[in-house]
Amino acid sequence: MQQTIVVKIGSSSLTSDEGGLNRDKIMFFAGELAALHRQGYSVLLVTSGAVAAGFRQLGYTSRPKLLHEKQASASVGQALLMQAYHEAFARHDVRVGQILLTRPDFSNRKRIHNALMTIDELLRRRIVPIINENDTVSVDELKFSENDTLSALVANLVRARRLLILTDTDGLYTADPRKHADATRIDRVLELSEDIFRVAGGSGSMVGTGGMRSKIEAARVAMRGGVPVFIGQVTEPGDLSDAVDGSGKGTYFDTDAHNLPMKKQWLGFHSEPQGFVAVDHGAEAALVTGGKSLLPAGVKEVRGEFHPGDVIEVTNTNGQTIGRGVVNYASWQLQAVAGMSTEEVQKRIEVIRIEVIHRDEWITLAEKHKVHDMTP
Repeated sequence: MQQTIVVKIGSSSLTSDEGGLNRDKIMFFAGELAALHRQGYSVLLVTSGAVAAGFRQLGYTSRPKLLHEKQASASVGQALLMQAYHEAFARHDVRVGQILLTRPDFSNRKRIHNALMTIDELLRRRIVPIINENDTVSVDELKFSENDTLSALVANLVRARRLLILTDTDGLYTADPRKHADATRIDRVLELSEDIFRVAGGSGSMVGTGGMRSKIEAARVAMRGGVPVFIGQVTEPGDLSDAVDGSGKGTYFDTDAHNLPMKKQWLGFHSEPQGFVAVDHGAEAALVTGGKSLLPAGVKEVRGEFHPGDVIEVTNTNGQTIGRGVVNYASWQLQAVAGMSTEEVQKRIEVIRIEVIHRDEWITLAEKHKVHDMTP
């Protein structure tokens, strides 16, 4: 079975500082991706750059700020971007196909299943899918940040061997290397922690919207789905192959999680919770580490209005989200029996299943507390 690699390239890696496509950069990345393709990998490219490629064509002197201006820029730039990729890959006898996605596509199980079928068919026919957010219809409130999160969701969807997020820095540092001469690169992260997010820093370049923090957030999503991540530079021929093989110029984020089936992906990353419940320490441990179902006895608080079959979010006593699941109770039922034993519940109300959330309808989103490796 062919192994799948997802590569994400941001605007700053494809355009000039002033905006507009840099054809030399696109030719370089196409060559790197084509090399992986020749090695037998199934390759998916998640690309940014449509707005950056198009805004000067509309007469803007800098990247536009208003939504309708960005959407107009994307409508022009997307065509230019795909034309450039098509020509660049054709020099290596590699065919490409375009897929435009939005966040609501992932929330709809039928739509994202259809997208997966399209991707699988393209890969089966040895065509490189080029995936971008549909910027002409996306609204700011629902947008992916510089496509970093989009690349993580795609990597989970196709159960990739690795997600490679390419950027203009060679990985994550203990401090901003532009300001601190003693900053050292973190070669490998075994578990994400608040320390990692603190050193991730701030904003991106003038032509992009993402920064290192958005890439770390994307790494968290991919790692939860069982996909290891590389964040770093690809600047010379062979760098992309090195990144796949584990010797790239950047930081590797490892995970011991297993790939999630599509149902669990939808539940954890795309579903919209209709309510919230808080649980006690015993229930938290049972759900997060014990592989158990949630029973009414462990419920401390119920908020929102929901019905059997809805998705609800579960928090601990500190208000931290620990996971999501499909609930078997209506909110009024659960409020009536919260904290009660199974025997008491059965005397008070009639429910089809005694579990508030069965373990098969649950996904843990809590972080494990392990020390990460910050060895330079």
